[in-house]
Amino acid sequence: MPGLIRSVALAVAALLLPQAAQAQDYPNRPIKLIVPFPAGGPADTIARVVGGKMQDLIGQTIVIDNRGGAGGITGVDAVAKAEPNGYTIGITSPGAIAINPSVQTTLPYNVQKDIKAISLVTKVPEILVVAPNVEAKTIAELLALSKAKSINFASTGTGSMPHLAAELFKLKSGVQAVHIPYRGAAPAVNDLLGGQVQFMFADIPVLLPHVQAGTFKALGIGSAKRSPALPDLKTMGEQGLPDVLADNWYALIAPSGTPPEIVAKLNRIANEAVKSKDVIDKLALQGADAEGSTVEGINQLIVAETKKWGDVIKQSGVKLE
Repeated sequence: MPGLIRSVALAVAALLLPQAAQAQDYPNRPIKLIVPFPAGGPADTIARVVGGKMQDLIGQTIVIDNRGGAGGITGVDAVAKAEPNGYTIGITSPGAIAINPSVQTTLPYNVQKDIKAISLVTKVPEILVVAPNVEAKTIAELLALSKAKSINFASTGTGSMPHLAAELFKLKSGVQAVHIPYRGAAPAVNDLLGGQVQFMFADIPVLLPHVQAGTFKALGIGSAKRSPALPDLKTMGEQGLPDVLADNWYALIAPSGTPPEIVAKLNRIANEAVKSKDVIDKLALQGADAEGSTVEGINQLIVAETKKWGDVIKQSGVKLE
C-alpha cells in the first residue's frame, strides 16, 4: 500500500510539473486583451490605460483586441472559449457577467463555470441628471414632479447599468417614470438635451461635459463617496437614499481553467498597475476611480452584484424588448 500511495503521489506531481513550469515561465510571448466593446469607448480607454501599464510591468506586449457586440456578450464569450493559458484575457463590465444572466434566458457561456475573474481595476459611478427644461433641482422636487405629471427617463438600452440604476432609484425613492430605451448613450443624451425625456442615469464620463457646461443639472451620484470630478455633487446616501448604489465597474477576466499561479501573477500586476500615479490620473480624466482587488474580492463582488441586480430586475419587472 505505501508503494501505491507513493506511485500516485509521483503521478500527481508529474501532472502538476508542466503547469508549474508554465506559470514560472509566464509570460514569454504577447498577451491578448479582449475588449468586448468597440474602440474609443470607456471600456477600450480603460483597457488601454491599465493594459499599457501592465505591459510595462510584466515585460511583454499586451495587444488590445476589440470584439464588440451584444452588449459585451460576444467579447466575453471569446474569452470564455479561449485556451486557458494566460495568453488570452479580457476586460468586462457588469452587464455581461452580473446583469445579463438575470435578463437573458440563454447565454453562450456560464459565468461560474467558464470564466475566472482576475481583478477589479476601476469603478465608474452613475450620476443622475435632468433635462434643461426640467425645473427640479433636488430629488425631492423630481419626486413631486413625477407625482404631478407623467415623466420619462432615458437609458442606453434595456438591462444596461444606466437602466437598472434608474429602476433601483425608482424603487427606493418613489419616483414614477416611464422607461425609454435607446441604442447607446449618444441618442439618449440628444433626446435629454431636447427635453423629450426628463432624466437619466449614466456613467460620469458620458454626462460630465454637459454638467460642467451647465446644460444638465446633476441631482446625485450613485457611489458610496463623492467623486473628485464633481466634488459638490452629493451622494444618494447623503440625500436619504443609502441603498441607491450604482457603480459601473471593470474587471479583468480569463478563461476558466487558467492556472491559479498565472491568475495570481496577473492579479498582482493589475493591482500594481492601478496603484501607479499615472494610471490613477489617466483614469480620473475618464471620471473613473482606480480600484484593485484580490481574486477572492472580485469574485465576491460579482456574486453580490449578480444578486443585487437580479433582485432589481425581478422587482421592477425588467424584460428584454
